[in-house]
Amino acid sequence: METVDQDKLWKTVMGELEIEISGGAFAAVFKKSRVLQLTDEKIVIGFINGFIIDKAGPYKENIKRLLAKNGCEPKEIEFKIAAKVVREETEETLLVNAPANPKAAKQAPERQPVPANSLTKSYRQGLNERYTFDNFVVGPGNELAFVTCQAVSRTPGTKYNPLFLYGGSGVGKTHLMQAAGNAYLEAHPDAKVLYVSTEQFIQEFVDAIKYKKTSEVANHYRSADMLIVDDIQFMAGKDRTEEEFFHTFNILHQSSKQIIISSDRPPKDIPTIQDRLKTRFAWGMSIDLQIPDLETRTAIVQSKTEEQGMFMSTEVADYLATRIQTNIRELEGALNQLLAYCEMHGMQPTIDAVKFVLGSGKARPKHLSAKQIIERCARHFQVPVEDLLSPKRDKDIVVPRQVAMYMMRSELHLSFPKIAKELGRKDHTTAIHSVQKITDESSLDADLRNAINQIKEKLYA
Repeated sequence: METVDQDKLWKTVMGELEIEISGGAFAAVFKKSRVLQLTDEKIVIGFINGFIIDKAGPYKENIKRLLAKNGCEPKEIEFKIAAKVVREETEETLLVNAPANPKAAKQAPERQPVPANSLTKSYRQGLNERYTFDNFVVGPGNELAFVTCQAVSRTPGTKYNPLFLYGGSGVGKTHLMQAAGNAYLEAHPDAKVLYVSTEQFIQEFVDAIKYKKTSEVANHYRSADMLIVDDIQFMAGKDRTEEEFFHTFNILHQSSKQIIISSDRPPKDIPTIQDRLKTRFAWGMSIDLQIPDLETRTAIVQSKTEEQGMFMSTEVADYLATRIQTNIRELEGALNQLLAYCEMHGMQPTIDAVKFVLGSGKARPKHLSAKQIIERCARHFQVPVEDLLSPKRDKDIVVPRQVAMYMMRSELHLSFPKIAKELGRKDHTTAIHSVQKITDESSLDADLRNAINQIKEKLYA
């Protein structure tokens, strides 16, 4: 198989994988991965180091299934450290850290070897220059967040500090936060702008404790001019990490350094996180990003298509945007898959191509209700609806109930108190826990994921 085919295949698979797992995990693990070898017997995927390979291990079955979906069924999947990927990472790091004065580069001392017990920081992601205000499509659901992020990039650390963005997966939080960082960095090239997912922050802090380098990590983050933290809800329950972040937040805030945070829910609804952190998150400005309407989704599809040098008619873009209504990351993943398919077959995107790539699924019916979801979940798992609405805690009832809560959130975007009420619960933290639990487990458990997909198919039929 030619290298170009390998690259296109992997691009398609990665577009689909990004839909299935959290954005932070995808960026930290698969962003720089490459196909090194592809035969009928084996596919070899290259990563930058062993730490990343360990993180990629749990996703082998996801990759195997997505490869098969795209017509590739190797008997073995192998992960390995690849010189090519390491070289690309090194070159990128050198470019980012290169001194502005060429003469200074010649006088720079030779890089010393990194000690074996040192923090390599290979999982520090940094800003993605592709995320800018210019390529962000503004609509009714994100206009306030867009304007506020622009204001923060112009005058950081003043009026909106911290800036807290919250909303469901794939509504544009990461794009806007990084756009603010990129805009500020463009105006102030010497500034220190740090972007980190909470998952990466936790891992770095754990390693810092292991190697007795906590002061090094603390100084790295506390010296930032702008700190951007994605998916802060994953810090809940990590007491030592919360303590470290609490002190980092205080130091930056007192120094009028800008802090931008994202979450899938407002500060007060993040379970088990320290109250003193919730209070600080609410000091500045909190903005709820809504799901883009059809016109905005269509504009996003056409904009992303143009970025890749292809053309898509409004009719086709509108059809694709109608098929995927709830998640922009999912929409972009489907678009990448469609464009890769069209490029491989030398054709322009058409409605027939969209139907082929996405299969026979239908758009969510407008009349879908919470009651229908509860009844369909009960029927799929073969338990009485009354049991789902009861206080019973048997495992064969708890899981269907959690799936129902997850689907009311993902399909209907109901608030957590509303979800709890639909299932006869007084405490909405139960709904928060259930939605997060199914979100996490469905990315690793193929049986659970298949059950959810089968329920959706019945609901959409």
